[in-house]
Amino acid sequence: MPYKYFLLKVTEHIKKSKQTLISFEILPPLKGKDMNSIYKVLDPLMEFKPPFINVTYHRYDYVFKEIEPDIFQKVYLTKRPGTVGICAAIQFKYGIDAVPHIICGGFTKDQTEDALIDLAYLGINNILALRGDPAKDEKSFKAEKNGHHYAVNLVSQINKMNEGKYLGKELQNSFKTNFEIGVAGYPEKHNEAPNLDTDLRHLKAKVDAGAKYIVTQMFFDNQKYFQFVENCKKNGINVPIIPGIKPITRKNQIKSIPRTFNVDIPNDLIKEIEKCKDDVAVQQVGAEWCVMQTKELVKNNAPCVHFYTMGKVGNMIEIVKKAL
Repeated sequence: MPYKYFLLKVTEHIKKSKQTLISFEILPPLKGKDMNSIYKVLDPLMEFKPPFINVTYHRYDYVFKEIEPDIFQKVYLTKRPGTVGICAAIQFKYGIDAVPHIICGGFTKDQTEDALIDLAYLGINNILALRGDPAKDEKSFKAEKNGHHYAVNLVSQINKMNEGKYLGKELQNSFKTNFEIGVAGYPEKHNEAPNLDTDLRHLKAKVDAGAKYIVTQMFFDNQKYFQFVENCKKNGINVPIIPGIKPITRKNQIKSIPRTFNVDIPNDLIKEIEKCKDDVAVQQVGAEWCVMQTKELVKNNAPCVHFYTMGKVGNMIEIVKKAL
């Protein structure tokens, strides 16, 4: 399929569709892997005609390398490079929109601007703007020097580029980018927020700064999503809210997911998983629960159901086929 520049924005896909859309989020391959590892994940998913694919970004880590006795140098590295190139390859191969994640962590404002210019040149006009997680050695998030501390500041920078306003004051008559910005929302609140009301105020600030839609953190109780949508409306947040979901695939996830992502797992689901003898059985239980969630979200006219694949097709095909 030929490469189509300036494909639709995420909200345009939503407005255009008469039914709930299906989209997927993938991880860049580990360093040393080629694009075929991405195609192996995406090729089977194309039968569901996703209008867009999200591609995560992973910040640079670093190690200290001893260059002389007792003299160490900080060496930066990344395990999953290539988000920009992967997005271009997806749009070229499949003729569908790619949505790169752009994060605050590990970027200066100038580096962010350069990355956005590259995306604009490639005709990639959808962005999911995120703060990102702390570096592996940080107890709490720390911005780069001359970087953004919060996603709202990143949204503001992107929106200013859409107005033709760049960081360099000497830049006159600069071209206006054409990005549509999505942001993250947390039905059970961000783990650093003191309460849900505060989290909703921060979310409203991101929308006011230029975000046009929201993608939620994973959840396992649809009522949390429905209540979140209502809470957003009460707080003047009237953009599309896309539910993000993920099937549980391993028994230890009933402990690790709540700890890592600040989400509750319903008792009924925990009881069924605890009965499982192995992770094969857990995958089946997780798939059935995910199917149930998807059917209910579609029935209640969610604009799109966004699946977190974690870079694996696994039972995702079975889930989507049963749910639709």
